[in-house]
Amino acid sequence: MPRKKKDIHYIYKTTCNITNRYYIGMHSTTKIDDGYMGSGKRLRYSIRKHGEENHKVEILEFYESRVLLIEAEKEAITPDMITDKNCMNLMGGGTGGFTSENAKKGREATDKILIKKYGDNFKSVIVTNYYNSLTDDEKIKRSKKIIKAHKLIGFDYANFKDKKHSEETKNLISEIKRGTGKGKTNSQYGTCWITKDGENKKIKKEVLNIYISQGWEKGRKLK
Repeated sequence: MPRKKKDIHYIYKTTCNITNRYYIGMHSTTKIDDGYMGSGKRLRYSIRKHGEENHKVEILEFYESRVLLIEAEKEAITPDMITDKNCMNLMGGGTGGFTSENAKKGREATDKILIKKYGDNFKSVIVTNYYNSLTDDEKIKRSKKIIKAHKLIGFDYANFKDKKHSEETKNLISEIKRGTGKGKTNSQYGTCWITKDGENKKIKKEVLNIYISQGWEKGRKLK
């Protein structure tokens, strides 16, 4: 049975009620209430994190054809909009679900804007800003997801022994870690090593005197 032709075309706006971040997109369908909320990467993450119930969809305008819809999205999603911190769109309008060539052009146009705003190293800057925006718990969960994903594609951490990261990777790691691990943000803050009879133990500094009175010494001995 042939598919029913999608004859409803519109530009929509999906907004997260919790963060006030928004996503602009285009959609063609046969059913106006099909529940579509958008397919952008950041939008999908927002929906997973905050739930569909905390996102609302507004239809901004209808169009008579898919061609007119694509042209309308090009005008709706401007380069300046993409740099707005509340905007979840990653590229200019008219590229999503269109052709690989248009998608490439959209990505290049967006890159030019981001380079102007953040410099040639904009990708590292964006990654660093995103990482710094996470809570400690979110950082731990993110690390676990990355390790799990690596294992699923067959990456063996044990085989990384005696190998080296590329300069680009090392620079990115350095930028991500910059400003973290200092003072109270360091997981080892307020702790110290103690040793006794060949046993090493890490404790909170506030209980150090109790252990000292039991014959422990500050520091540790390597075996």
